Amino acid sequence: MFSVCPPCPGCSLSASSGKSARFVAVGLVMGGRRLTHVLAAVSCFALSGLLRGADSLPSDEGENRIRVVPQPFDGALRNPLMGITARELGVHEWGTLTHHYIGWREIETSPDDGVDKIIDYCNAAWRGLPEKNIKVIPRVYLEYPGRPDAWPDGLAAGDYASPEFARRLRLFVEKLGQAWDSDPRVAFVELGIFGQWGEHHSPPPSEAMQQIAGAAIARAFPHKRVSVRRAWETFAGFDFGEYWDSFAHWDEMFTNGRQIADFNRRTGLYRRNYIGGEVAYDWGNWRIQPGETPSASLADPTHLAYVLNTVRWLQCTQLRWIGDYDRADARAVEGAARLQKALGYRFVLDSVSYTGSVGNEGRLRVEVVVRNVGSAPFYYRWPLEVSLLDEHDHRVVWRDTFKTADPREWLPGRSAISPTWTAPAGGEPARAIWPDRELAEWSEPPAAHRIRGVFSPVVPAGRYVLALAILDPAGMRPAVCFATTQYWRGGRHPIGRVGFGGEAGGELPDATNFDDQFSDQTLRYEPGPNTVSRSPSREK
Repeated sequence: MFSVCPPCPGCSLSASSGKSARFVAVGLVMGGRRLTHVLAAVSCFALSGLLRGADSLPSDEGENRIRVVPQPFDGALRNPLMGITARELGVHEWGTLTHHYIGWREIETSPDDGVDKIIDYCNAAWRGLPEKNIKVIPRVYLEYPGRPDAWPDGLAAGDYASPEFARRLRLFVEKLGQAWDSDPRVAFVELGIFGQWGEHHSPPPSEAMQQIAGAAIARAFPHKRVSVRRAWETFAGFDFGEYWDSFAHWDEMFTNGRQIADFNRRTGLYRRNYIGGEVAYDWGNWRIQPGETPSASLADPTHLAYVLNTVRWLQCTQLRWIGDYDRADARAVEGAARLQKALGYRFVLDSVSYTGSVGNEGRLRVEVVVRNVGSAPFYYRWPLEVSLLDEHDHRVVWRDTFKTADPREWLPGRSAISPTWTAPAGGEPARAIWPDRELAEWSEPPAAHRIRGVFSPVVPAGRYVLALAILDPAGMRPAVCFATTQYWRGGRHPIGRVGFGGEAGGELPDATNFDDQFSDQTLRYEPGPNTVSRSPSREK
């Protein structure tokens, strides 16, 4: 049974009331200050008047139900599988992703080379990334201007069409799948190989070769999300995402950006596959938009709004090259934080309800209401953990996962924004015009998702802190941060207190100290079995 808190100023409720009481912990934010109280309602009328809009309490829990509205966090989050992406295995202040161009010849010279050669190469190149909580987006190329061609032995440079190329491609992609599909260091895979930089142009792959490569990639990567260039017109019939190699570029907004947006509307591409790529600073009219340099893109309000609105329009997950801004430029650093916040998913905890005091039956009921207010979904099924932490040292005393939780289902809203277009002149494409401010409008707002679980913790009598975390399956460690200030170092979000063995639960004390998510460098994942070489089966 709960003890009733002393009356708040202006509150006439007391323990002396003869009516049945129910208890609800409600988190409010006023002027940046968290105001939480346990309110005792002496009647249904009084409860409805004081807690208008609060969830109804299940009859089987009555006064033993706690409902918390976690204090929101307005800043950017350094979350995995999204955001500003470093180039060439670089480390970035926001980056949990880094891109890696790999020449085919670097990981396979002869068709007799096994998958162990790929794994050994990656182990050497990606050493230390799990400890930094960084994952890789690899792309294999055969031609990269300024670098030696990467054609392996037995294939003539430029031969993208022969039966022998098709045979070798199938074998090679099979090895890539064995090396990368279960490797937690790999976030997503860009299907490169064809053309300069592996960008599917100069020359583009034929339709026949697209079908051969697409089928091989689909077989090799049943678990990783794969992207291609110009997904709306290439690799038809395959469920691939999109990498745009000149994101928000003045010359490509009509020819590429509009096509991606239309493809999204027709097929819901972003709901299943990530959209990303890079901002280009070396051709055409890039100085007009997105700006002359990464620093200009982020520091200049007109350029920044142009990039941010294109991210929202296309529901984009990650971008690179734009991350090469000057860290000494305060305006660029501030703009980078705004871009990081716009990219990818962003999970808001609308409320968390739970059993305040667990009785002899030992059942802890927890309900989480979450919305994705970001631009894009989360693309893998990672577990949602509930845990009980020691009140004093925050160590984990017990933990379990929700059996039905699937972050892939926590979809964002559907973007309703679109640029205006200038009339084409002199054979040029129409130009996209955005207002000089960030837009965030939804034709379908993000839906609230309720996740419920009933747990049976076996813990000593006492009082514990209920916490939530989304885990990276590679080691089952906390990885994804919710957009709430209620955060403790190590990746868990403290919500409220739960009592066992007659102890009462309730909200967190007003004096509870939380940790800064950005400065927490403890998050990491386990590198997985592919740090040990193994050999594949080979086509005979």
